[in-house]
Amino acid sequence: MKVDKYNMNEEGLNRFFGPLEARIMERVWQTGRASIKEVQEMLCKEAPISFNAVMTVMNRLCEKGHLNRLAKRSRGEVSYYAAVQTKEQFLSEQTKELANGLITDFGPLVVNHLIDSLDQADPELIERLEQKLHEMRRRNET
Repeated sequence: MKVDKYNMNEEGLNRFFGPLEARIMERVWQTGRASIKEVQEMLCKEAPISFNAVMTVMNRLCEKGHLNRLAKRSRGEVSYYAAVQTKEQFLSEQTKELANGLITDFGPLVVNHLIDSLDQADPELIERLEQKLHEMRRRNET
């Protein structure tokens, strides 16, 4: 599932979600599944928030495809919500989409900026990059 908007001026999950959406997704990822009331209680530990605000945003996250409402077994039973993807899956998919889009739209500029940023990269990532470049060169030689 592709996020429609990317917020460049934000940090972390707020780049992909609104502030309340990000806080809710974090809580659902932490617990695995949660009811609206449980999420609201967790959020209230940080700052007061209404049940209706949490319910509205969680239902919107369902509509956007980020949360699933787990089926109730009987009338009056509490609905639980679970994330469609793990946090790691979500971030991997979104950053891949973003990187591919940037390469497609601004290829040489993006690659130059990534090269300039290598000083800050983890040495293991640099090793993977070297291996990938070596593989690409071998394929191009044949």
